[in-house]
Amino acid sequence: RVLQRATTTGRHGLPLMGGGDWNDGMNRVGIQGQGESVWLGWFLADTLQAFAELCLARGDSEQARQFREQARAYRDAIETEAWDGDWYLRAFYDDGTPLGSHQNRECRIDAIAQSWAVLSRLGDTKRARQAMTAVESHLINEEERLLLLFAPPFDKTRQDPGYIKGYLPGIRENGGQYTHAPLGTIWAYAELGETAKAEALFRLINPIYRADDPEKAARYVVEPYVISADVYGVAPHEGRGGWTWYTGSTGWMYRLGIEGILGLRRCGSVLQIKPRIPPSWPGFEVVYRYGRTTYHITVENNPDSAPELWLNGEILPSAREIPLVDDGRKHVVKLA
Repeated sequence: RVLQRATTTGRHGLPLMGGGDWNDGMNRVGIQGQGESVWLGWFLADTLQAFAELCLARGDSEQARQFREQARAYRDAIETEAWDGDWYLRAFYDDGTPLGSHQNRECRIDAIAQSWAVLSRLGDTKRARQAMTAVESHLINEEERLLLLFAPPFDKTRQDPGYIKGYLPGIRENGGQYTHAPLGTIWAYAELGETAKAEALFRLINPIYRADDPEKAARYVVEPYVISADVYGVAPHEGRGGWTWYTGSTGWMYRLGIEGILGLRRCGSVLQIKPRIPPSWPGFEVVYRYGRTTYHITVENNPDSAPELWLNGEILPSAREIPLVDDGRKHVVKLA
């Protein structure tokens, strides 16, 4: 059933969008059953690849083969049908009209279709980098500390993308900083090795720096100690925070900092360590608790030499993995 649902495609070979994908506000792009989602193509291809690995681990090589074949089909369809010259399209309406294209006056470029070309590890390398350069040009406003979801906002278009158009331009998903998306943008820059940019953008969206003086606080309005779901992107409300506390962006920002930038990720009984820190950092220290056990990890930033990983004074065979053992002891780890 999973494969059958994942292989329901439209005229361009992409997954059907239906009543919305990640952006549920675009609930009428494919409401007639013909619209297609480019972002969902990347996401499904990545998910199918992951499920293929699970199938292989369980001895089901045939199912793995089918999942990988469909993932490749989505990748090929996106590269053939959804490359717009400088970035990837966001979707196709039911009538085949592209969304997120140079030819659109509104929503010309959408961040998640670009970042997921990188995060899925399936996009053409040259195109993915070019798309992220376009994101920097069109969607990052350093002066106002904004990383936009897409631009320009919906306002007067004759197409009906859905209830997203009911928001004022620049509010929430309609062309503001809808925080889930910029977190993916920053993670994509980290994956590309643009570590200084990723760290700078992480600071850019940090709510603490939106209210570190009275003038900023009066503009931001909401709490500076919790991530907000959205930040408005058009005057006169530019820089004002939206919903706080209940947003899932909080968890994603935490994961971006720990996994995407510091590079620490638990995988079963192994702690992976793949730092993506900027050249200006001398390094960092982390105390990691595994059950009753403590790992004191020191990372030295030395980009000019191959890293070596040490555990309790002994070099490990892998410079990227720490074996975890819950023995109740204190362990010392050094990556240098």
